[in-house]
Amino acid sequence: MSEPAAKTLVTGAGGFIGSHLVEALLAAGANVRCFLRYNSRRDVGMLARVPADAFKKLDVYFGDLTDADAVATAAEGVDTIFHLGALIAIPYSYLHPRSVVAANVLGTLNVLQAARQAGVRRVVHTSTSEVYGTAQTVPIDENHPLNAQSPYAASKIGADQLALSFHRSFELPVVTVRPFNTYGPRQSARAVIPTIIMQALNGKPRIELGSLTPTRDFNYVGDTVAGFMAAADAEGVEGGTFNLGTGKEISIGDLAERIVRLVGCNAEIVTAERRTRPSASEVMRLVCNADRARQRLGWQLKTDLDTGLTQTIDYIRQHLSDYTPDIYVV
Repeated sequence: MSEPAAKTLVTGAGGFIGSHLVEALLAAGANVRCFLRYNSRRDVGMLARVPADAFKKLDVYFGDLTDADAVATAAEGVDTIFHLGALIAIPYSYLHPRSVVAANVLGTLNVLQAARQAGVRRVVHTSTSEVYGTAQTVPIDENHPLNAQSPYAASKIGADQLALSFHRSFELPVVTVRPFNTYGPRQSARAVIPTIIMQALNGKPRIELGSLTPTRDFNYVGDTVAGFMAAADAEGVEGGTFNLGTGKEISIGDLAERIVRLVGCNAEIVTAERRTRPSASEVMRLVCNADRARQRLGWQLKTDLDTGLTQTIDYIRQHLSDYTPDIYVV
């Protein structure tokens, strides 16, 4: 961060990307307040994986993004807000679209209102490559049409447009970061890479997935976090949207074969109906053009796919008891 002692607020701090971002902010010298969804167990999610000496430095605040008062209180005295809090599971959005819209759209509205009230220096808002739908032109740049193919994607388009509207209407200093598929240590079995790895490491003879033909652009979590931090510090980028991705695509089937080789097993890779999206909802192709992030944010990739997969396999092997290969996590 440009101001090492600055107070930062991270919503969704207990999540996969959020917990890695919190660690990076602490390493950069920032004072970090973590907004976590309240639960009676005081479960801090993936922040439990942060080393104890670092965790003790955190200001943990429990609340709910749909509670405007809670968000406003969390934003008091804050210099920068990283807004990652959301309901992100696409299958879950088929089951409970109202909950997804409430968390992602109303929750974002509350963050923007709180940021405006607190007079923050910058808000870094999190989007997703899912807002583009199946690629109409490749690679996908930020001018690609928005085409929601799931309730989740629609909720994120709504949140993105709210963020942009607050910049235009109130000059709120918002920057939108649009990561393509992020993976790495701490990711839950909801995502495809941990799903493949946990089944392979558990010696399953068949690895069950959804459709094997869609392609995705996979970005290692450390590189995604670097993009968030660059978006917080770069000058003159308020109101901008920045894709984060590698520019390389791989099909889900080829990805699974690659992971099986790295794990060293001989499992068969199959499509399971229960894991398949509705046909018109499946995004068939995503591949990123990140030229704008490289040029305006100074963002650079550091981790290739095999290196990132190996690090993720090592993490899941060490925490295999956290994963349940016989349960399909939506």
